[in-house]
Amino acid sequence: MLCSPDQFRRRGALAVLLCGAVAGTIGTAAMDLAQYVRYRTDGSQSLLAWEFRGVKNWAGAPAPAQAGKRLIEGLFQTELPDRAANTVNNAMHWAYGIGWGAGFALLAGSVRAPRARWGAPFGTVVWLTDYAVLPAAGLYKPIWEYDAKTLGKDWADHLVYGTVTAAAFATLSTA
Repeated sequence: MLCSPDQFRRRGALAVLLCGAVAGTIGTAAMDLAQYVRYRTDGSQSLLAWEFRGVKNWAGAPAPAQAGKRLIEGLFQTELPDRAANTVNNAMHWAYGIGWGAGFALLAGSVRAPRARWGAPFGTVVWLTDYAVLPAAGLYKPIWEYDAKTLGKDWADHLVYGTVTAAAFATLSTA
């Protein structure tokens, strides 16, 4: 029981953070799979081709890529070429999901029995945080400027992420 509350006390936060990172990885993969199933237009595109479908340039890059571009360019004082957009997008997307999983683990790992049912509230918090932080950074529009269908799909994706992350962490905590 690497992620159990006893391990949290014995080994410290590092063991629980690692378990949370694993759970966040599983949750991110589940979210991607849910998006793939919904957005796939035909059977010709494999999951891996879809996952690495290729953001061609910064102008068309989604929020994770734009956030990563700002971070890297600000830190290293260098301009990233367009060919880096897809790699930065994927790295930021996965790092974000893994990071939230680690944060979830710090909270959930401090109680006797983490519960998978905490996943829906957790996914909702991640979703709402996106709509608070990303508009402030100029990467999203304010939440009220999106239609209900778009918000519903995005929320559903985050519910999948949160539920699978919490279930994975609960399983790791009791295994």
